[in-house]
Amino acid sequence: MHQVAFILYPGFELLDISGPASVFNGANRALGQRGRPAFYKVVPLSAQGGAVDSSSGIALETRPIAELPGKAGTVLVVGAEREPLLQAMADPVLRSMLPRLTAEAGRFGSVCTGGFVLAASGLLDGHRVATHWDACEAFARAFPRVAVEPEALYRAEGRLWTSAGVTTGIDMALAMVAHDLDAGIAGEVAKRLVLYARRPGYQSQFSPLLRAQARGDNPFGDLIGWMQANLDAPLDVPSLAARAGLSERSFHRKFTAATGETPARFVETARLDAARLLLSRGLPLKTVAAQVGLSPAPRFAQAFERRFGITPRLFRDMHMNPPAEADTVG
Repeated sequence: MHQVAFILYPGFELLDISGPASVFNGANRALGQRGRPAFYKVVPLSAQGGAVDSSSGIALETRPIAELPGKAGTVLVVGAEREPLLQAMADPVLRSMLPRLTAEAGRFGSVCTGGFVLAASGLLDGHRVATHWDACEAFARAFPRVAVEPEALYRAEGRLWTSAGVTTGIDMALAMVAHDLDAGIAGEVAKRLVLYARRPGYQSQFSPLLRAQARGDNPFGDLIGWMQANLDAPLDVPSLAARAGLSERSFHRKFTAATGETPARFVETARLDAARLLLSRGLPLKTVAAQVGLSPAPRFAQAFERRFGITPRLFRDMHMNPPAEADTVG
């Protein structure tokens, strides 16, 4: 079986293992329904073994790293908050055992801030990685030989897989299942876990809508929520200003100050981000263009390629799960 070894330490984030482990268990369940044997075996490991307390107070029983039976197919270091993370980075057992363990594994990586532990052992030098959005600056300062991608949900680079904050470990685990088995099984697991969507690694940790709404002092929070639900509506300055009850000039000035982007740029970014998700579902270009308010399709294709440097058709072919219907633009 493919052993997935999770590296735990006192104060670890419980969801960093429970989320991905549920994905791997779900894949085994889906295989069983097809009359196929289980593929994954989850093995929690720690420096000394025994019960290890998570930050939530729930403890998990672990094996000592040195007693892992056989080789690991995948090794994943979970994340934590600052103090337990610093202790894990300095742990002599982890620093001595991780290089050997990851060298023998078919795949290794981290969930959330677990990348700090790998980087402290020199295992990420020269690589590009994802980590929690709130830790990107600290990571870049601490490990200048590692390139951090603050916008990525997860990143796969050969044997190295790294994910961003907390729940993105689920997204990365689903991508691993799709890679190891097939996209159909990954889709079944996502459905059983009641996930809204299987998020691809290129998707930002924060959409422009969520980033703007997260600012508690943003006076346009309600308007942004309405925009999110009505991307196919007219979202020009006159329409938005009228909805906000402001003059066009006042709206443009105040919206730009609140979000850091002009209304036009903000709207286009929101529409194109939504378009990427719809394209990954295999929808025709005309359908996507209409749903995100960028019709006709040639206008959508031009805006998409200008922003991302790739045609929407090629992007869809690279990322979609179900086959797309025929279309003529892109």
